[in-house]
Amino acid sequence: MSKLAPTPDMLVDEVMTQWPATIRVFLHYRMKCVGCPIASFHSVQDASREHELNPAAFLLALKGAVPN
Repeated sequence: MSKLAPTPDMLVDEVMTQWPATIRVFLHYRMKCVGCPIASFHSVQDASREHELNPAAFLLALKGAVPN
């Protein structure tokens, strides 16, 4: 069963694969996660920290991109 929305512990690649609409959020935040080989290893929380983003705000933006 798939999760209903991204969580901090999900891998970036998993989020973009499960919810392609989230790709625009990564691009909006100027993150080059799309196509990055590290996306298969970094969680959403890792990526937030690496890109110096507020993890809660970034997660909220990702959740906002997930269709109902």
